[in-house]
Amino acid sequence: MQASAPLYIQIAEELRHNIEQSVYPVGGQLPTEAELSTRFGVNRHTLRRAIEVLRNEGLVRVDRGRGSFVAAAPIAYTIGKKVRYTDTLKAQGFKPTIQNLRVVDIPADQAIAQKLAIALGESVILLERLSFADEIPISVASSHFPAALFPNLIEHCSSYHSVSKMLQQEYNCDHIRRSTRISARCVQPRDARLLGLAFNAPILLSESINVDQQGRIIEYGLTRFRGDRMELVFENDE
Repeated sequence: MQASAPLYIQIAEELRHNIEQSVYPVGGQLPTEAELSTRFGVNRHTLRRAIEVLRNEGLVRVDRGRGSFVAAAPIAYTIGKKVRYTDTLKAQGFKPTIQNLRVVDIPADQAIAQKLAIALGESVILLERLSFADEIPISVASSHFPAALFPNLIEHCSSYHSVSKMLQQEYNCDHIRRSTRISARCVQPRDARLLGLAFNAPILLSESINVDQQGRIIEYGLTRFRGDRMELVFENDE
């Protein structure tokens, strides 16, 4: 540590070195404020200033009520013309896995009917999935499909990890992104539990409309990405 630097900077430097040496591994929790204050012989105000330095550097994330954790480098998810979720993760060296949360037939409410360009009350298949990268939960996705276009979709959903592959192989249907709207939100309680987040944590909400090769709307999707683990990269496809 540089003795001439302010005390909180010295503490931040020491903790940064600990993180680089994997004393505190990626995803792991730092000792409590009380433990670190005792270790460095400082009050909590000074300790919090040191943690704030690391948080601003992106090395540490702070979950209110839970503590401070070593942050991982964000996972880049490319948003282009084709919908290729699992391929994007594999290309970065991650092992993607999917857990089906529910697959149900529901009547289209006004919002869903408008997004899918179908009549109010028409049958819609809702597929909700929890996605992981290297066993870390990173997103919850709710996909809505017009049931009239996809007979037996509920049965097929249990056999495929990739929605794009399922649509292609079972229905000869391309999976093309027509539009995507991104916004920042606070996580909802159910999603917080699924994603392992604090109840006040930020998420990135992606609202998408996808079409087939004929331009028909085939999916309305709402995906909630962990704000601390994901970055969305827009690609201009030719």
